[in-house]
Amino acid sequence: MSATLPAPSYLGPQEKMRADMKNRPPTVRRASPWADVLFSVLAHGAAWLTLALLAGIIVSLLIGAAPAIREYGLSFLWTSEWDPVQNRYGGLVMIYGTLMTSFIALLIAVPVSFGIALFLTELSPLWLKRPLGTAIELLAAVPSIVYGMWGLLVFSPILSTYVQQPLQAIFKGVPFLGQLFSGAPVGIGLLSAGIILAIMIIPFIASVMRDVFEVTPPMLKESAYALGSTTWEVVWKVVLPYTKTGVVGGIMLGLGRALGETMAVTFVIGNFNQLNSLSLFEAANSITSALANEFGEAAPGLHQASLIYLGLVLFFITFVVLAISKLLLEQLKKREGTVS
Repeated sequence: MSATLPAPSYLGPQEKMRADMKNRPPTVRRASPWADVLFSVLAHGAAWLTLALLAGIIVSLLIGAAPAIREYGLSFLWTSEWDPVQNRYGGLVMIYGTLMTSFIALLIAVPVSFGIALFLTELSPLWLKRPLGTAIELLAAVPSIVYGMWGLLVFSPILSTYVQQPLQAIFKGVPFLGQLFSGAPVGIGLLSAGIILAIMIIPFIASVMRDVFEVTPPMLKESAYALGSTTWEVVWKVVLPYTKTGVVGGIMLGLGRALGETMAVTFVIGNFNQLNSLSLFEAANSITSALANEFGEAAPGLHQASLIYLGLVLFFITFVVLAISKLLLEQLKKREGTVS
């Protein structure tokens, strides 16, 4: 057995390191125990199972929607006629309702969620912070059908009396806004569905914003306050730039929740398959509402295939939203890396 010789003293530090590495005995790699092998197999299996399920969903949607795809092609996306009696179908009304209600929900929920997160992290007293945060998180636990029933029975009459009728009286005769607020003020329609969706996604966005705001190092905020910055300046110039990646992620989480909501929207959107005007007060329909209302009664054939085609379109919309959010987050990370 050969002894390991020390490196000569006249060598430099790097030469000594190389000599010591050469003189080291070869390391024997220990075989992985069966538990590590099993864990690796299970982890890889879970990942591949997820991809297989995703591929299976896409394939099943394509197979089910094949008759409608052959019949209508891409014209299905901009055709507004939906007539099961005449067996003619187009998805424009449902696609428009889905996108518009989600847009209204984000337009309302993002500022409100930002205000909630700002209050909880910067302005709230200690005795109120925990119970208020818990109460906001509990809103996410309310079933969607409860939101729908509350929206139909309680919120819709209030919206009709105190919002829709005054808005129609104020903007009557105004070229664009008069048309935007036209229609029967009955409390159901795109605006009502958008507000209910906003109430439903506020807990998700607010919770994420609060968590990422709390991640901001206290030293950064205290330094800004020491320089004479106000609370708004600290939030706008210190907290938001530091946490913008998490904020965008929370907003996209809320958008995904709004796009896929079914029962709450079904109760308050009106389920009307015609697009007579662009009024926010008009009854409309969404993809999820159409699937919930008609799929159980749809006869096998073009009607069922058209509904599955709508599901495929919703899947594509959700995929595009998530892809855009991932690209946006990657761009934000690259900018942060460049700045640092």
